[in-house]
Amino acid sequence: QVQMVESGGGLVQAGGSLRLSCSASGRTLSGYSMGWFRQAPGKERVFVARIPWSGSMTFYADSVKGRFTISRDKAKNTVYLQMNSLKPEDTAVYYCAGGFWPSYEYWGQGTQVTVSS
Repeated sequence: QVQMVESGGGLVQAGGSLRLSCSASGRTLSGYSMGWFRQAPGKERVFVARIPWSGSMTFYADSVKGRFTISRDKAKNTVYLQMNSLKPEDTAVYYCAGGFWPSYEYWGQGTQVTVSS
């Protein structure tokens, strides 16, 4: 079993930055693709970013391209989401997930990101 814990959320003004972290424990994530998703109030959970095990490529939703960067530290079993130029519409609960793409077996509990205008 894998436990995934997000951290780094908070309140930030529009134009600011936050860095989210997701640490996994319980077993190595060898071979796993890691992703970030978000869910705004009253809306469905949507894809934000993904990084495969190799880390050689990254994938982003159009809404965050050029502003967000996903990365991973295999040795630490941790994945990050650097969020720059934040907008009020980025306000959501952010979740990390891991699994053999396209399936995500393991999910974190979420961390709140609030961007004020």
